[in-house]
Amino acid sequence: MTDATTAPPVPLEDQLCFSIYSAEIAIQRAYKPLLDGLGLTYPQYLVLNVLWREDAQTVGGIAQQLALESSTLTPLLKRMEAAGLLRRTRNPENERQVIIALTPDGDRLRFRAGCLNANLLEASGQTVSDLGKLNQLIRDLRDAIYAHTGALGGGEPGMDPDPKG
Repeated sequence: MTDATTAPPVPLEDQLCFSIYSAEIAIQRAYKPLLDGLGLTYPQYLVLNVLWREDAQTVGGIAQQLALESSTLTPLLKRMEAAGLLRRTRNPENERQVIIALTPDGDRLRFRAGCLNANLLEASGQTVSDLGKLNQLIRDLRDAIYAHTGALGGGEPGMDPDPKG
C-alpha cells in the first residue's frame, strides 16, 4: 500500500503550480525585448500599470494590488523616481504615508507599452478571447486559494492598504 510518505513525487510538468510559474517566466521572456526598449523591468512595468489605472496612490495601496510587501516595493519605487518615471511625496493628511504619482515621462510610457499585449497574443498563438478565459480561470483559482487560506490577495475589494504606505 502506498501512502503519502512512500508515494513518488508528482512530476513537475503535472503540477499546476509549476505550469503557472513557468508560464509566467515565458511571458516575461516574451515581454523582455519590448521592456528593454522602454528602459523598464517587468516589476517596474507592473507598478506603472497600477498607476496608469489610477494615479497618485500610496505605497501600501500599490503593494496591495501587486501582492507585495511595502518594504519590497520601496527600493523599486526609489529607482523609478531616480529614472524620472514617478515622484514620491509624503501625504499631507498622514505623514506616515508616501504618495506615488506619475511624472509626465512615466505617463507617456503607457502609449508605448501598449504593444506588450499584442506581443503576447502573437507569441502565444492564442486569441484575445482564449487568453481572457484563461486569465479569468487563473484569477478564480487565486481567489479560491486566498479564501481558503484566509489571506487576501493584492487588489481585492475591501482591503485596506498598509497604513505605513
